[in-house]
Amino acid sequence: MSKISEYSELVQTQHINTAGTLFGGNMLAWLDLAGVKAANDFLKETDAWGVVTRAMDKVEFKEPVFLGDWVNCESKVIRTGSSSLEIEIKAFAESKDHGQRLACTANITFVAVVRNDEGKLVKFNHNLNCE
Repeated sequence: MSKISEYSELVQTQHINTAGTLFGGNMLAWLDLAGVKAANDFLKETDAWGVVTRAMDKVEFKEPVFLGDWVNCESKVIRTGSSSLEIEIKAFAESKDHGQRLACTANITFVAVVRNDEGKLVKFNHNLNCE
């Protein structure tokens, strides 16, 4: 079973939309970063240089997130291919005013990469299993 990776962000003024809540684009960026963290943790013992985002699936905004909330992401690898990793991410918002709640969920697919002799990123077959 894949371990859970954690990633957090504090919602600040520049993250707020005209409705007074977290701009969805910021949440998407944070989900992507949380997924990259989980992927890098998973690939730590390989020769992979890192990962690139292939697809964002099943993104669901569940609860509003407000200025001053912490967004705490929990991510884990749930499926692997020869070079790909599908990561499930749960983003919890938390503050004294609004408590803790599940704010957003997503599944993101990444592809492991290395740099070739010309310095270009190319697919890397990690051949790891998440189970």
